[in-house]
Amino acid sequence: MTPPNEAKIIAVVNQKGGVGKTTTAINLASFLSASGKRVLMVDCDSQSNATSGVGLKLDEIDASLYDVIMDPERAVEALYPTLFDNLHIIPSTRDLSGAEVEMVNMPEREFLLRKNLAPFKAHYDYFVMDCPPSLGLMTLNALVAADCTIIPVQCEYFALEGIARLVETLTLVKETFNPGLEIGGIVLTMYDRRTALNRQVVENVRKYFKDLIFETIIPRNIRLTEAPSHGLPIALYSPSSTGAVAYFQLAKEVAHRV
Repeated sequence: MTPPNEAKIIAVVNQKGGVGKTTTAINLASFLSASGKRVLMVDCDSQSNATSGVGLKLDEIDASLYDVIMDPERAVEALYPTLFDNLHIIPSTRDLSGAEVEMVNMPEREFLLRKNLAPFKAHYDYFVMDCPPSLGLMTLNALVAADCTIIPVQCEYFALEGIARLVETLTLVKETFNPGLEIGGIVLTMYDRRTALNRQVVENVRKYFKDLIFETIIPRNIRLTEAPSHGLPIALYSPSSTGAVAYFQLAKEVAHRV
């Protein structure tokens, strides 16, 4: 069990792209910090969408997650403030795309992120890690570092199949590298209650995965899609929108569960 003075590390993960993973990571971290929790967001995706989504300009980043992994002595330089007093971020840049190649021959390569983030754990209540849409070495590092995962899943026909494969992978990581890894929950995203298919997907997923499914469902919401282009979490861009209300409720659920 994580000591009470150390951060609980959450990996937001799905091997499939376009399911609202980065949106979930950004807004979960934002609402947790707005509630008074000290949060460190870690952008593990070389696309850097979480980094730009909280307002950082990529050309102004001097140190990033790449440096945390490759040169731990520079780790503190990679901490950046955001528009929330309690939320910091370790950003990603395109350099991170080469990290997996460089990590291949490094000793204990699966544990690099866990080891190099450890000095920060006493200073935060939560880490929220946005993982790449793949199950490569960077995602594996995040899962080895994490206490639990949150899995965003789009309300679509193949949702059950995708979750089942991911759960198998998480079980393998737990057995091989990280016995403490748990599934914190599955969050259904991009829900349109007007469509029978979406309602059927929700019913099927709840029936199959039961208590792993968060009560909160994230709706399709234009404000959620607009917010990243303004470099703002939904809590600042459109705090009264249905998307903001949903992520606020999800953050409360996560805090209660995790």
